[in-house]
This record gives sequence, C-alpha cells and structure tokens, in this order.
Amino acid sequence: MSGAPFDVARIRADFPILHQEVRGRPLVYLDSAATTQKPRAVIDALVHYYTHDNANVHRGVHALSERATQAYEGARERVRRFINARETKEIIFVRGCTEAINMVAQTYGRSKVGPGDEVLITAMEHHSDIVPWQMLCQQVGATLKVVPVDERGDLRLEQLDAMLTERTRLLAVTHVSNALGTVNPVREIIKRAHARGVPVLVDGAQALQHFRVDVRELDCDFYAFSGHKMFGPTGIGVLYGKASVLEPLPPWQGGGDMILTVTMDKTVYNRLPYRLEAGTPDISGAVGLAAAMDYIESVGLDAIAAHDRELLEYGTRALEGVPGLKLMGRGGERSGVLSFVMEDVHAHDVGTILDREGVAIRAGHHCAQPLLSCFGVAATVRASLAMYNTREDIDALVRGLHKVREVFA
Repeated sequence: MSGAPFDVARIRADFPILHQEVRGRPLVYLDSAATTQKPRAVIDALVHYYTHDNANVHRGVHALSERATQAYEGARERVRRFINARETKEIIFVRGCTEAINMVAQTYGRSKVGPGDEVLITAMEHHSDIVPWQMLCQQVGATLKVVPVDERGDLRLEQLDAMLTERTRLLAVTHVSNALGTVNPVREIIKRAHARGVPVLVDGAQALQHFRVDVRELDCDFYAFSGHKMFGPTGIGVLYGKASVLEPLPPWQGGGDMILTVTMDKTVYNRLPYRLEAGTPDISGAVGLAAAMDYIESVGLDAIAAHDRELLEYGTRALEGVPGLKLMGRGGERSGVLSFVMEDVHAHDVGTILDREGVAIRAGHHCAQPLLSCFGVAATVRASLAMYNTREDIDALVRGLHKVREVFA
C-alpha cells in the first residue's frame, strides 16, 4: 500500500469494527483521540501470538518461550526503528503514556527534584502530564510552574525563556493537544530548554497516529506514548529515553526480570531496559503494537499526514456553517481534533443526540480541565479524526448537529 495513492475506502476495509450499524445507522467513528480502532493486521497478530507462541519471555528454554521472547524483543526493535531511537535499550515497555510519565516522575523526578526546585509544564497538558508532577512537587517540596496559552490555543512561548530558571529541573510538554489539536513546536521548545540545561519530556500520545516522529531529530530526553492511540492494543505503551538519561535511574518497581541476583541482604539490578520492566510484560500488546507500526508504515506516514490535514480543513469549513457553533482552538498548526461548543446546548446533550444518529464523538473535559478553564468552558464536543475517516463522516456529523439544533430550537 505504501507509495500508492491514499485510498481511504481500502483502508476502511482493513478495520472490521467500522462495518456495523449503531442504533440502526452506519457507524461514524469520530473518537480516535480517545482510542483508535484496530486494523485486521493487528487483530491477526494477536490471534497468531496466542494461538502459536504464547509463553513467558526471557527465562524459558523451551521453544514457545524462545519464540515469545523473539516476538517481544523484535517488537522493541520495531519501536526503535519507528521513532528512530539510537538503541533498543532506550525503549521501555509500559502500560501506556500515563505510566510512562509517572515512571519518569518517580524515578528521574525523585532523584533530581528537591525542595525549592521547579518543574515546568504547560496549560495545555492532559491530566496525566499534570497530576504526576503535582504529586512529585508535593512530595519533595518543589514548585510547579505553568506556561500559559493564548486565546487561539497556542502556547505563549514568549514567556518560556523567563520561566526557565536555574531551579528548573524538567520541562514536560504535549506534542499535540488532545483537547484542541494544537501541534506544539516541540523541537524549538526543546532547543530553548536545553540551552538552559533543562531536560524535556514530550507527551506524544496524540502525535504518532498522525505524522512522523523522530526522537533523535527532536532531541527530546523522554518521549511517551500509548499503543491504543496508534491503532495498537490497549495496555501497552512506550517510554523512550536517551540512554545517558535512563542509565542512572533507579528501578521504579521491584520484581522479576528487573534483577540480576537477589539475596536476603541485597539485590543487584538488571541492565536497561529490563531494570525498568518489572514482572511479566504485556507480551501480546508489544506484538500488536509492532503490527500497528507495520500497518502505519505500509499506508505511509506522509500520506496519513496529508489526509489528516485535508480532512481537518474540510471539517473546519463544514462546522463553521453550523448555526450557534463555536470552534475551540484556532491556533497555527493543528492535527486530528475538531473541538467545539454549541450555544445553549450542553456537550453531553450534543453527544447523546449524535449517538442516536450513529455518530460517536467525545463530550466532556477530555482530561484537560485546566486548559478548558482558560477558555471559560467546562466541557466541549470533540470530534477526532484518523486515517480511516472520510468527508462523508464529517457530513454525517454536520447533519447530526443540525438535528441537535432542531431538538433544542
């Protein structure tokens, strides 16, 4: 499929779940920022693993364990190539982006952040990139500082340099806002932070399904993402970290596989990446994630990004024609999200009526309450896009919104 013209009908044929009716109407799935649907290639990879290779990894000497280990470590290498990490030991498998950020907070943060220090985040962060830093700062007596956003939904980067001080120990920033779709200039942010000696963690949960990410080109110290938001299984995610940054980190959890030797007197810990992967990992999840990355690259990341831009532009124009609708986040570069409010109609009521029309969207604060409060709203309607969406999906959304206007007229 790679290199061929972008054929959305062919892509949709690869996603079995899309070919159903909901409440008597064809399903229109516009909730991919919450979780993406899975192509047949990912489903088949999971079935094949459980049918033929299921065993625990690393410690077995029998054939199934050897095959499971090869599949698991092969998935690690697949992730390394996908994000262009330098070494496989820089790829740590976790449950998801949330666990990755918590791991950094409780390993790097606990060892590097102390009383009077500062952690810098932005007003655009998902709760999973706010709460762990709040917890850390409360535990060690540090201060959490926040880069604000402007009325268009862009970061006020003119304030960044002043907020990076000699007490800043880490900057955490989202690559793409899950609530607005704003794409932050993370390369420039990282460059400015590094000029002050500040390491950077990037929350990439909303990025990798939409466009190419090269962690070496970005020069980030940490990059976190979830498999289920990029067409892979739930329960699997990745923390990328530069080897020089990961090597000194203490273990986060104790248990099997993160050790070399254990006595009742002391434990000698394993090398990277295993020191940070205690217990039986999500082996099948890693296999499914690798299959998802294969699928994405078979379609072509550049083609996906172009389709995303075209569909976002079409959707923006279409929604602007709906009476009483206000789009949220009209900043410079955006990706994958159409977020809006409707005059005199609560977001949950909009979502309920759209569901009756077979249109699946997300209504609420999207785990971004501080960001929405900047715009004076408690909830928005969010239609989020993926490679399998079409102009017809947007048209169905607009028809549903006109239905909402009729009901609440």
